[in-house]
Amino acid sequence: MEQPIRIGISACLLGENVRWNGGHARDRFLTDTMGAYVEYVPVCPEVECGFGVPRETLRLEGDPENPRLVTTETRTDHTARMQKWARERVLALEKERLCCFIFKSKSPSSGMARVKVFNDSGKPVKKGVGLFARAFMEHFPVIPVEEDGRLSDPGLRENFIEQIFTLKRWRETLERCHSLKGLVDFHEDHKLLILSHSPVHYRAMGKLMAAGQAYSVEDMFSTYESMLLGAMRLKTTRKKHIAVL
Repeated sequence: MEQPIRIGISACLLGENVRWNGGHARDRFLTDTMGAYVEYVPVCPEVECGFGVPRETLRLEGDPENPRLVTTETRTDHTARMQKWARERVLALEKERLCCFIFKSKSPSSGMARVKVFNDSGKPVKKGVGLFARAFMEHFPVIPVEEDGRLSDPGLRENFIEQIFTLKRWRETLERCHSLKGLVDFHEDHKLLILSHSPVHYRAMGKLMAAGQAYSVEDMFSTYESMLLGAMRLKTTRKKHIAVL
């Protein structure tokens, strides 16, 4: 790698004391093991949005598809405030060239999925997405994302790391040789890796390059990138590995 792999991450996972109670949620795999190979860009939505430490707890309420962010005691609605900050923050993150983002699970601001959303009766359903996490994923639809809890699963963790390194190599290829030849070379170098994740995507990517003259260079590379990251999101299986071998 010519430059460090830059990864966005919820700041509490690095051991920063930014949680509502003044504590943290340090993940030693992320800090001690993975941290040796990457450069983190920490983000704490609630602190950066202007909430103090310690602070009153927040939760999502209402429609899981469009929830409100409300304090649990004073019942103050901070939805508009957080959404405005999130829109501005994701724009600022464009210059960081992130290869992925690791969110804090269950957080009303950073939870990637299955965040509790309380209905009018006060009963929770695990169908929500944190307000910042939603803004990030909508703004960066192809960048790999994951949350700390799921990374304890060895299979999910391996697949996620493969996505990160593949995206980094792809970007460096674009910087070195933004041409059809560079694309073909990258595709050949990653043939077995892509096949181990999705033979369907691999065949579609081959057809894309075969019809290269029908596309502009920018459209070709954009479409290929979407296919590449779509393939890498699919987990490998024993059957796929056997077929590749």
